[in-house]
Amino acid sequence: MQYRPLGRTDLDVSVICLGTMTYGEQNTEAEGHAQMDLALDRGVNFFDTAEMYSVPPRAETYGRTEEVIGTWFEARGNRDKVILATKAVGPGDRFRHVRDGNPRFDRVNLTKAVEDSLKRLRTDYIDLYQLHWPERSVNSFGKLGYVHVEDESWTPLAETLGYLAELVTAGKIRHVGLSNETPWGMMAFAHLAETSGLPRMASNQNPYSLLNRSYEVGCAEVSIREDMGLLAYSPLAGGTLSGKYVGGAKPAGARMTMFPGNFSRYANPECEAAIELYVGIARKHGLDPSQMALSYVNSRRFLTSNIIGATTMEQLAVNIDSIDLTLGADVLDEIEAVQKRYSNPGP
Repeated sequence: MQYRPLGRTDLDVSVICLGTMTYGEQNTEAEGHAQMDLALDRGVNFFDTAEMYSVPPRAETYGRTEEVIGTWFEARGNRDKVILATKAVGPGDRFRHVRDGNPRFDRVNLTKAVEDSLKRLRTDYIDLYQLHWPERSVNSFGKLGYVHVEDESWTPLAETLGYLAELVTAGKIRHVGLSNETPWGMMAFAHLAETSGLPRMASNQNPYSLLNRSYEVGCAEVSIREDMGLLAYSPLAGGTLSGKYVGGAKPAGARMTMFPGNFSRYANPECEAAIELYVGIARKHGLDPSQMALSYVNSRRFLTSNIIGATTMEQLAVNIDSIDLTLGADVLDEIEAVQKRYSNPGP
């Protein structure tokens, strides 16, 4: 396994991060425990979750993934072996079941969110606490173009960072991070940290894959210059880059078979054409398509950690092993040719 610094903190995290959002929905508690055992044994010291998981999010499974991780910590007694990241839900119509239906990044909501996560996780501290998405309207979750909303109400960033500082002082969280954030948001938080003595955001967890390289446009420079590296989620674009859906296949138990409406961004004709080309490149060079796609993400200078997920132990082992693959110049050239032809078809 390889490790990289988490921002300007004193933590070194594995380049492969274990994503856990399937625990409690597609994966049972026992399966989740087995996955965490394997990941830790293979050198993965960084686990990512969120209060809203399992995915797809719904009231019945809210917090369930954190509970599975918590029972694993309790059973194994190994909390000190894992750098644990979780996230606070932001506002949205789908989250009326969270904190009286109006989750925000104010003191009351953040304090409640952290305390509840600690209980579910059966721990007394969180290593990296992330804002799952901005309170303000931004171009995320499938949107490339930005549409400004006038007179929108959201907690000032300085106040949010101040409330997070209180939780750091209390020892409930160690470090803070962003998710689904823009270059403006990254720089605004960095400026506040430098001018106000508040905690510095250590990372930004955004989507990044061969189907969505939009992070490169503005965020990548901020990640490098401000030591606020990318935690890449959906690096396999919902599993599509594994090739298992090529030709219209709908494998039983697969995410897009079970929840097609939740991953529609990868179901357009441009994505399907690009996927066939990327899978073709992998097979031409004798590579596993998933490992090729993940290795590309692993190799980016602005990346801190690549968040992989799996529903089977076989998938998990293959994905972890992507850390041992280095793509040759010929493969990289062919990947860039596809990117030029089909640029970011699955944002």
